[in-house]
Amino acid sequence: MKVSVLKQDGLTRELEVTVPAATILKNVETQLVAYGKNAKIAGFRPGKIPMPILKKNYGRMILGEVLDKTVQDSMANALREQDIRPAMQPKIALKDGESFDEGKDLVYTMTVEVLPTFDVMDLSKVKVEKPVAKVEDKVVQETLDRVAKSNRSFVKVESDRAAKLGDVVVVDFSGTTKEGVSLPGMSGKDMNVELGSGQLIPCFEDQLVGKKAGDHAHVDVTFPADYGVNELAGKGAIFHVDVKEIREAADTAIDNALAEKLGFENVDTLKDAVVKNIAEDYAQLSRLRLKRALLDALDENHSFELPQGMVDMEFESIVKQMEQEKKQAGEEITQADKDELKPIAERRVRLGLVLAEIGRANKVEVKQEELYKAIYAEARKFPGQEQQVLEFYSKNPQVIESFRAPIYEDKVIDFILTQATVTDKEVSIEDLTAEDDDAAEAKPKKKAASKKKAE
Repeated sequence: MKVSVLKQDGLTRELEVTVPAATILKNVETQLVAYGKNAKIAGFRPGKIPMPILKKNYGRMILGEVLDKTVQDSMANALREQDIRPAMQPKIALKDGESFDEGKDLVYTMTVEVLPTFDVMDLSKVKVEKPVAKVEDKVVQETLDRVAKSNRSFVKVESDRAAKLGDVVVVDFSGTTKEGVSLPGMSGKDMNVELGSGQLIPCFEDQLVGKKAGDHAHVDVTFPADYGVNELAGKGAIFHVDVKEIREAADTAIDNALAEKLGFENVDTLKDAVVKNIAEDYAQLSRLRLKRALLDALDENHSFELPQGMVDMEFESIVKQMEQEKKQAGEEITQADKDELKPIAERRVRLGLVLAEIGRANKVEVKQEELYKAIYAEARKFPGQEQQVLEFYSKNPQVIESFRAPIYEDKVIDFILTQATVTDKEVSIEDLTAEDDDAAEAKPKKKAASKKKAE
């Protein structure tokens, strides 16, 4: 095999690879012999078919398989020989186009973007603050109040009063579109509607406020444009509603009875669990803010040429995500939106390369048991379906690999934090949640000078 460098331009390399015809012929004959051991041709026993007959019947098929494998193997060897670490899958073009004549050398060009090499900053010089918030009594009480509210019971209103926000009305209903079409889901009996909860389509609950038990109401609504049933999305409808009963919320005390209802020994253990959950939430927020500060520091201190293919792929991924979000909101992505996303894509690629290099240099690896732990954690998000989730992953190993990248990133972050100077800074919970993590990513920092070169 012969490898020639045709072009070097920044991170782009163009190589010409030549595989001798003799190598192709040898591989084809080897494959034909192997294939002939089980091939069935009238007049010949398997394994005893002459080579000319095998070539006549299977030559083109085997040649295609050999060429595919030869290209893949020679491509890997060429990259290794030239000490190239590709940023993405190389692009291959046969010298003679798509055709290949048997007996000729296999010649193709390979265009590849290489991973940039750069000097990683001295991690011991990284200084970041870790925001830490205390769990305040008022937050614990607010959480307990929400727990009590979500577990409150409703009792029938015996007086002849009208329904108000916060009440539950028991209704029978049936509806049609403005065109008179009735579809599944537009009728029901004994449905509980909590007024002001926003659980139903907009304006439905509002039109039941002020109604009394025994009243009949005509409810005029318009289904949201993104409603789950396409036939109803964006359309107007009329519902005929019979109010059968009004119920009001009964006070729910935060006491041992509530705690026992929720599976706790007493109210003190309930409070302890609430404090623990809040503290865990704060710790996750603190970790996110610390990680953001660390990534900002890495981004500010590294500047090097980025593989354009990686940037384009990341950019397309971000654009697609925004398009989906905009579509759900009934909007369209603009060129201004795309312009704002370009530096975000560049930042992500740059930080990904920096983290990968730090991990590679310091032998950070994801162990199999760490993957399994993440999978089990994911399965626990689906109570009662854990076994089905685990079976899905066991049958789809490629999906399991999707857990590897975030685990690897967290391990590299943890390693960097062992080298950096981290100072705790006490903040309020308002400060801890002040800045959205994704929004911060849209603020590219000015880069510090850094040595850079391409492989």
